[in-house]
Amino acid sequence: MITYEAKIRVNYKDTDKMGIVHHSNYIVYYEMARVEALREWGLSYADMEQRGIISPILEVGCKYIQPAYFDDVLTVRVIVEEVPMVRFKVRYEIYNEAGTLINTGHTWLGFLNGESRRPCRAPQYLIEGLKAVGLE
Repeated sequence: MITYEAKIRVNYKDTDKMGIVHHSNYIVYYEMARVEALREWGLSYADMEQRGIISPILEVGCKYIQPAYFDDVLTVRVIVEEVPMVRFKVRYEIYNEAGTLINTGHTWLGFLNGESRRPCRAPQYLIEGLKAVGLE
């Protein structure tokens, strides 16, 4: 298992009239943290796309435990437990500044050939990059 923690400050635009983070923004926070995690691990979505592989979201799950508010600094923990094959599962835990777990979720990503849009296996350099940072 490998993990990464990203800090995200809640912007005013992310909240509703009550100052609570709108539910749809948690999915955005997942993506922001996942992209940063890959970058921290020496990998890049941009590089993968330049090499002809795209990675669409196949499924998203999200559980709301407690609200987050405008100007909160959230910690989004990205958790990868398995080497990707045809699909790539990523789990998320979001904590508020007090360290309270406020949200959990997951995404399943697929891999497609960018030209044909046909499913393919995870690129070898992605697998090797994840193993290099400790994924077994």
